Amino acid sequence: MCGIVGIFNVKQQTPELRQKALRMAQKIRHRGPDWSGIYVGKTAILAHERLSIVDPESGRQPLFSPDGKQVLAVNGEIYNHRALRQRYAGQYAFQTGSDCEVILALYRDKGLELFEELSGIFAFALYDEERDQYLIGRDPIGVIPLYIGYDDDGKVYVASELKALEGQCDRYEPFLPGHYFWSGEGKQHRWYHRDWEAYDAVADNAPRVLPGETAGEGYAESVALLRQSLSDAVKRQLMSDVPYGVLLSGGLDSSIVSAVAAKYAGKRIETEGAETAWWPRLHSFAVGLKGAPDLGKARLVAQHIGTVHHEINYTVQEGIDALRDVIYFIETYDVTTVRASTPMTFWPASSSRWASRWCCPAKAQTKSSAATSTSTRRPRRRPSTRRPCAN
Repeated sequence: MCGIVGIFNVKQQTPELRQKALRMAQKIRHRGPDWSGIYVGKTAILAHERLSIVDPESGRQPLFSPDGKQVLAVNGEIYNHRALRQRYAGQYAFQTGSDCEVILALYRDKGLELFEELSGIFAFALYDEERDQYLIGRDPIGVIPLYIGYDDDGKVYVASELKALEGQCDRYEPFLPGHYFWSGEGKQHRWYHRDWEAYDAVADNAPRVLPGETAGEGYAESVALLRQSLSDAVKRQLMSDVPYGVLLSGGLDSSIVSAVAAKYAGKRIETEGAETAWWPRLHSFAVGLKGAPDLGKARLVAQHIGTVHHEINYTVQEGIDALRDVIYFIETYDVTTVRASTPMTFWPASSSRWASRWCCPAKAQTKSSAATSTSTRRPRRRPSTRRPCAN
């Protein structure tokens, strides 16, 4: 994860407004401990807090087009960036190895039609200095968080978390998944449309049976397609230039995701499997109360799929003590989310015993895709700011 902040429709740039943007970005610095960047233009300010995953050396943000006329701050992962780079070879001079830079190339070529070209998870703010326009966008189902705010002076704000907007603008709201906000319209506009969103389009769905096939054969084909789609989703999300691991609870979802990740962990996804992975042995992590049945199941799964397994324990009182910080960082009182996030506060400090560069991933987005996440800085124990993992 990374953190982005944007202020648009600025009538006059002042040192005070720049400091305001920096204070907003500081509120979400836990999202990106590897780099802090800021851009101040004619009528816009973009700030970025970076967690390095792809291209740690040159992918600092905000990103700039070759002529410096478009500026981009983005939190996300673009899984088809290699294919897009090949498409724009000779047409666009890429400045970094960042997977997210392809958004600039697409914007220059397709404008507001760029979104359907992206395969990934993202929330971004793009400022076109040449036209003095801006574009804000979010991925189809809202994996990456984003919020938008407004003040009575006409300025528009965006940030990865609500805490960056609180006290800085007059009103704010979630930026809707599958939408964009273009300065030419001044409102959120839905870009993501699929026929299966309507019940009538799927009411009579059944396994496809081709001429000459039986119903059982059609069902088997559907199962095979589902299996391949899930495997492809996990595989493409192993895209990383830093070590990654999987969170393994021992339940069905995380066990399947971890097993698929272990299958592909030995080869670099970035070279289509042509090269050996830089960190070919997959590590798995389980966090829970000592003696919890989930931990035992996680050990069994880890042994079966061959991961280097690590187990972290905490007490009930430690979980209660962490609740205030958990709610502060995840910004919700939703019981399921709080319950799932609380154990994550105990992972960072403990994990440093095994590796200096880790974050945890596998029990995630099983409804539509499987997810992994990564870190490039040694976790540090900070008693007053324990942080659960977030997107």
